[in-house]
Amino acid sequence: MNVRKAVITAAGRNQRTLPLQTLVDRDGTPKSVLMLLIEEALSAGIESIAVVLQPGAQAAYAAAAGPHQGRLTFIEQTEPLGYGHAVACARTFTADAPFLLLVGDHVYVTMSERGCARQLVDAATREACSVSAVQSTHESKLPYYGAVGGRRVASESGLYEVTDVAEKPTPTEAEQRLLVPGLRAGHYLCFFGLHVLTPTVMDRLGELVAQASSNGPVHLSAVLSQLARRERYLAFETAGRRYDLGGKYGLLTAQLALALAGSDRDEVLSQIVELLAQRTR
Repeated sequence: MNVRKAVITAAGRNQRTLPLQTLVDRDGTPKSVLMLLIEEALSAGIESIAVVLQPGAQAAYAAAAGPHQGRLTFIEQTEPLGYGHAVACARTFTADAPFLLLVGDHVYVTMSERGCARQLVDAATREACSVSAVQSTHESKLPYYGAVGGRRVASESGLYEVTDVAEKPTPTEAEQRLLVPGLRAGHYLCFFGLHVLTPTVMDRLGELVAQASSNGPVHLSAVLSQLARRERYLAFETAGRRYDLGGKYGLLTAQLALALAGSDRDEVLSQIVELLAQRTR
């Protein structure tokens, strides 16, 4: 596994403007969300990046990429045929190579010296197979994420052999299909928004895209569920957290997480305490 390409998806109806928003990075520098994602990928050894977006959005995204725009290939998703279709739009770009996949509406904050994407790429390189990053998530959040079922890999911390995948399952469905021994009650392994995927995934997505007009939207989770039955497919808990910008207060929460993990932590904490004190007067 030599992962040198990445794909960032940003064409979703409720997603397309989020990568253009500005946050203050951990070093105190204002950056677009897109720039944060690009730097996350570059820190993992990625050399070239494709951004899948809606038609007409290229100029705004090129500006948001700042000094990194020369590394980007822009690919338009001309029809809204689902997330799997958006990924498949980059099939020519990835060719026969494994690739890192990032969603454009998440921010990642590592708790390690290595970024979340770096940790995932290292795990995929070591295991020589597709690996999806996951995060233990309470069942109340299941309507927002895909989730996996499986079992821990012996002697490997945070690594799981995936046996099933479901897209936004109900709690009942998750309890029936996605229980993972060792997790807290009511918690499931939900997708983190980072994957390292083999060319097999692109091949299968291409097949589904050819049938999309008759079978409806193309879902990546359906392909990953098939992958788990065809070849070795793992899930990996990174030392970090994902922050979904599309949720209520998503941008605020992500900004607080970045600030509290950065060089201005004490100043930010002081301001939060001051705000709380004002509310209690």
